[in-house]
Amino acid sequence: MLYQWYELGHAAVRPARAAAQSARLMLANPLNPLFHTAFGRGAAAALEVFERTTRRYGKPVFGITQTMVDGAMVPVAQEVVWAHPFCRLLHFRKHFAAAEAPDERGLRAQGGQPRVLLVAPMSGHYATLLRGTVEALLPDHEVYITDWANARDVPKAAGRFDLDDYIDVMLALFRLFAGDVHVVAVCQPSVPVLAAVSLMEAADDPATPASMVLMGGPIDTRINPTVVNRLAKKRGTEWFRRHVITRVPWPNAGHGRRVYPGFLQLTGFMTMNLDRHLRAHKELFFHLVRGDGESAEKHKAFYDEYLAVMDLTAEFYLQTIETVFVRHALGLGEMRHRGRPVDPGAIRRTALMTIEGARDDITGRGQCRAALDLCRCLPAARKRHLEAEGVGHYGLFNGARFRANILPALRAFFQAHQRKARAPAPSPIVEPGNESERSLRARQRRGTMARKPLAGSAPLSRAGRAHRLRKPRLEE
Repeated sequence: MLYQWYELGHAAVRPARAAAQSARLMLANPLNPLFHTAFGRGAAAALEVFERTTRRYGKPVFGITQTMVDGAMVPVAQEVVWAHPFCRLLHFRKHFAAAEAPDERGLRAQGGQPRVLLVAPMSGHYATLLRGTVEALLPDHEVYITDWANARDVPKAAGRFDLDDYIDVMLALFRLFAGDVHVVAVCQPSVPVLAAVSLMEAADDPATPASMVLMGGPIDTRINPTVVNRLAKKRGTEWFRRHVITRVPWPNAGHGRRVYPGFLQLTGFMTMNLDRHLRAHKELFFHLVRGDGESAEKHKAFYDEYLAVMDLTAEFYLQTIETVFVRHALGLGEMRHRGRPVDPGAIRRTALMTIEGARDDITGRGQCRAALDLCRCLPAARKRHLEAEGVGHYGLFNGARFRANILPALRAFFQAHQRKARAPAPSPIVEPGNESERSLRARQRRGTMARKPLAGSAPLSRAGRAHRLRKPRLEE
């Protein structure tokens, strides 16, 4: 009933929120005499803060329409090049004056720029949390990103999605690029990305990525455990199953699906730094009273993103808790994927870079770096570690320190380990299709996605099979 009570609370406050918005618009009108008084400005500011703190924030958009390449502004269009009930692969395609034709896999290597696959975390926030990362990488790279679906919007007919299915998606995406890609895993996906590369290397798969970068990932949470790590270990998986798992209520498309709700994850995020968030909203109030629009807009832009959260499937959340935080399976060499052992020691070709923030309070120092020791057969020349001083968890992939210190290191690492374009994998990943984004979404709602087992892997659940778009639809 937890989700139902949450929905009831939102419904109950909706009339008050609408009234507050109407009153704010009236008080903020320059033709209203109260607009020019301290009382009017204070009341309008208070009403806006109330409306924003009680609002339901929808999925943000990337909104990236152009980038600077070699001193010239180049238009950018967002397109879907691969799809799955729980994930879409987005490509930020740059439209150069002399457009190049797609290669035989439907992926573009425009201008010979390195391809970068950003694996966004599936931990409560949308992929747009990495908007700044995409913008920073775009001038010098062809950028792709995983866009994970909100579990409450995926019908039960689409099947389950757990950590094994996540690894299957990683395997499918890596084979889609046939080795011509540099993978960047931001926090949570570090474990499934390392697992997928390990499986491919053990099978001598020619489509292993050229390199992978793990940023603040919980590879071995026994090292310098944080509050989050200690809580998961202390409570155990069954506690989380009993206390934080609930069912999506009607009329959401995924009604009846068991999930870990995004609003609980957001509550956890905010309570870790509650005083900072309270202070930020207090400052927003004074910015609005003083008419400091620039500062107020910066606050709004951050919290519009931060407060937009998504649900995770219960099976994915619980399996991650058990595998990563309770059993420490990867660090102990006990992790398995559909019966196959996951051994990072099998990695010999894919270059590895780990990045940690000295002030990271979510992933402890040394937890991500542990991947370098696990990849014992990888030559030292193909390993690198970067310790970002003065950087917290979110600063690893966004902000001034990321652009000044981490981005140049990424650029150099990609260039050092860039491969020539490789031939497509011998077996197709999926049956080719040709449908619009609208029809794809309609079939997702009906749970009738066409699926075929991924080549070279064990049979998957219905949610672990992908459907690729031959002709991507450009999104606004």
